[in-house]
Amino acid sequence: MVSHSRVSIVGAGAVGASLAYALMFKNICSEILIVDVSPDIVKAQVLDLADAASVSHTRIRGATPEEAGQTDIIVITAGAKQKDGEPRTKLIQRNFWVLKNVIGSMQPIRQDAVILMVSNPVDILTHIARKLSGLPANQVIGSGTYLDTTRLCVHLGEIFDVNPSSINAYVLGEHGDSQMIAWDAATIGGQRLTSFPEYQAIDKKAVSKIVSGKAMEIIRLKGATFYGIGACAADLVHTIILNKKVVHPVSVYVEKYGVTLSMPAKIGWEGIQHVYDVPLSKEEEERLQSSADALREIEQLY
Repeated sequence: MVSHSRVSIVGAGAVGASLAYALMFKNICSEILIVDVSPDIVKAQVLDLADAASVSHTRIRGATPEEAGQTDIIVITAGAKQKDGEPRTKLIQRNFWVLKNVIGSMQPIRQDAVILMVSNPVDILTHIARKLSGLPANQVIGSGTYLDTTRLCVHLGEIFDVNPSSINAYVLGEHGDSQMIAWDAATIGGQRLTSFPEYQAIDKKAVSKIVSGKAMEIIRLKGATFYGIGACAADLVHTIILNKKVVHPVSVYVEKYGVTLSMPAKIGWEGIQHVYDVPLSKEEEERLQSSADALREIEQLY
């Protein structure tokens, strides 16, 4: 095992458990700590995951919030779910109090810890976590549009008949209604997507709707999404632990826009090492600015 390898997961629901499961099989953590307000849920998840640990070398156990605050990486999946017909502002208010209690119970948090926020609305909660924790902006990251970008690349892979890993394309801005696709900067093998014959036939609005609406389709069919975000969060933890310096679109404070939203960022031990400015068309820049403005209006309340 390497240094920077003790990870705590705050929130032992389906997302937290999926993350722990995915992380165990990477065999990079010396220890995974599970924290939740329900002792029974923690016990059940640890017992179940411990069975899977027979083919992994990762120790997994329940822990207190204070112990979680002393780990290298703190992943927060805890949060209230949106009720039918509930305004987004009310959900944010409820999750503000959840997050305030979570971060307050972990004090004092290690000054070199990295917080990875997974709970939604992730951009707003990443902003709040940064303020409540007192940690530098580079050490507080949200999963942001990483999953949206994965969904985009998978869909484009089908259109262009190429492995999704060979596609360089990003969903930027809010992880939500105002997110946008950076079409102008997308490439395959260094060749701009806009130069391919297949690009001309793409219904960009339809693709955007498919990508942003996939979560609701999954929720409609089975009630919740957890495998995709669990895998993405595990990959971000992997990137931090091994100081991989891989670029992913994650939610972070971006000085240019004065707000927390998703931009491609190089990630390593200390969290965000560099935020990249994506070349956008005038229309795309306006859409990203609109996304930033919408988020700022809410973030200013907190």
